Amino acid sequence: MGSASELAAAAFMMLGYPALMLAALLPSVGAFAAAAAVTYLADHYLHRRGSYLISRLSKVRAGLSIRFLIRQLLLVLLLARVTLDSDLVFYAAIACFLGFYGLQVPHGALVTLISNGRRMPVATRNVDLGSRIRIPDAPPQGLLNRAAEKVLHLDLLAVAGLLVTAATSDSVHGFAGLSATLLLAFVYVAALAPYVRGRRTPPKAETVLAAVDGWLREYRPETVLYFSGSKDSAYQVNMWLETVEQLESRPLILLRERVILQNLAPTTVPVICVPGGVHLMNMDLSSVRVALYAANVGKNIHMLRVPTMKHVFIGHGDSDKLASVNPFSKVYDEVWTAGRAGRDRYAIADVGVRDEDIVEVGRPQLAPIQPWQGVPEGPRGTAADGHCPTILYAPTWEGWDDSPGNTSILLAGENIVRALVKADPPVRVLYKPHPFTGTRSAKAAAAHRRITALIQKAAAERGADPRFQADAAAQAEAKSELARIEARLAELSGGGVEKRDEAEATRDGLADLAEHEEAARLRAEWNDAYWRSLGVREHRVITGAEPRLYDCFNVSDAMVSDISSVVSDFIASGKPYAVTDSAELGVEEFKRQNTAVRAAVILSNSARELGELLAAVHDPEADPLGAAREELKRYLLGPDEPTSIDQFNTAVRNLAQKAEIRNRGQKTGVREAEPASRVPGRRTKPVDEANGVVKG
Repeated sequence: MGSASELAAAAFMMLGYPALMLAALLPSVGAFAAAAAVTYLADHYLHRRGSYLISRLSKVRAGLSIRFLIRQLLLVLLLARVTLDSDLVFYAAIACFLGFYGLQVPHGALVTLISNGRRMPVATRNVDLGSRIRIPDAPPQGLLNRAAEKVLHLDLLAVAGLLVTAATSDSVHGFAGLSATLLLAFVYVAALAPYVRGRRTPPKAETVLAAVDGWLREYRPETVLYFSGSKDSAYQVNMWLETVEQLESRPLILLRERVILQNLAPTTVPVICVPGGVHLMNMDLSSVRVALYAANVGKNIHMLRVPTMKHVFIGHGDSDKLASVNPFSKVYDEVWTAGRAGRDRYAIADVGVRDEDIVEVGRPQLAPIQPWQGVPEGPRGTAADGHCPTILYAPTWEGWDDSPGNTSILLAGENIVRALVKADPPVRVLYKPHPFTGTRSAKAAAAHRRITALIQKAAAERGADPRFQADAAAQAEAKSELARIEARLAELSGGGVEKRDEAEATRDGLADLAEHEEAARLRAEWNDAYWRSLGVREHRVITGAEPRLYDCFNVSDAMVSDISSVVSDFIASGKPYAVTDSAELGVEEFKRQNTAVRAAVILSNSARELGELLAAVHDPEADPLGAAREELKRYLLGPDEPTSIDQFNTAVRNLAQKAEIRNRGQKTGVREAEPASRVPGRRTKPVDEANGVVKG
């Protein structure tokens, strides 16, 4: 329903119209003017906020145009009630408002034609289309941004003039306002007209598609990262960008939704967004040998149909969730997992994915996670050393059903946070929920708000406690550095520059390598300054893209989470961790079903077992799971050598070779034998399905 301020603005706006009618009937010019001002200001505020309530009003036939029309009709009623109905200005007002709404038709048509005409059949980044086709500049954003709202607000001059006339009986003010409104509306329409014809319009779809095919024939991409999904799923492709940048073959990123392109993180890899399935299927991808898929979605079929390339499911996380063994995965030529655990997971699930089609490649994304160097000698978190260990609480979201095992947010979250903020010796709590938290379940959203309130309250209490006072000067310096870095990052990302439309972004969206490297360096500096600005004892709720989850890993001494890829990733650090058995399966059954928790402290919904985790953090002698974590790390994520990116590149190279052999066989009619995989990790021992482990 929107924020409290949006609800208040909507209430004022809707109550303003009965007030307008009452003022018109009385009649009271002053009351009418006050009520009109309230409706104008509330409407403007809701539009500026992009409020969800605006679209809801349209659904109940109280849309923008209707609201303006009602206000104008009530103004005409006011004129009649103050006995101006026989005055020429009364009829001029009616004629003006009719003409004003008549101009809305060409205005709306022009805005629609311009917007649709500048929507490219294929949008790109880091693809030089500007040298192949002419893409003109967009109209000034002032003309197109919230165009309907702007043109309707031109009636302000007419309304103001007529109100002055109603108060003074001097028709001059009314005629002046009416003339100004009509003139400005006509000028607005005239300003848009040139952008629907001639050289100010982008080329037709056929021309753009031909230019893209020409670029593809020159660039000759060899490996494609393919992705389709909703706005909220952009993180699933963003996590692979750095890996794709490190590929030895020529990479290309293919997206299917414009909203994903808008939310794509900066990259130097060429990106093509192809919303139309027909356009994609007609695109010249003949040089591509390997296609990588980060999600199982319906639109994958448009790419899977191409036989000249090999198709690989790489996913967007490696965990014991059912999504990690989706039966759909058998449509791919290969499935790449991080370590042997992924291979065994498919064998146990028995969903039709053959063992010979599984390749272990590690997790290249985990390179930023710093390995644990062990706890310092002696206990930590004491007044003597001044250290306050950091515990990260990173629960997953509620999922698509109401299974109690999906997330700890609902049943255990508040217990976990209460125990952590009251821990003795004290710890610092970082709470970083999954981006989808609360998107499906109102109960999960409410639990998230309660957890946030608990942490904020504890942070305020700690801030007032002299034992936890931070170095104010150091924090001020760090905050100043943050502001400097953010200003430069905004400059590099085009902050403060008029927003480009899709056509301009396609024309000008070439990454500057030097600026890209500078931005990467600045983001690392930002991360360092961010943590220094908090102080080592400050509880914090962390939402949004920055700081990243792995940055939170690196500043934490332990983590509490749920069954998700977050646990598998955190294991790369070697640090102690706890996982919540929200479905209350029991420790042994929970460990049997979920490989990643076999070296974890298992929490019940009461979170009473947290003491075991905190003991391991404070004292190395109280950490009996260290060796088990190291063994589990190798099982889940593979060996440290060769590096994961080397394993990944080898897997790409092997599969590309298989695609080449297949394609040659189609041309010659002779089928060659495929080479044996050079990627380590084929299973040589059978799986004990009863216990979910490899025998021997």
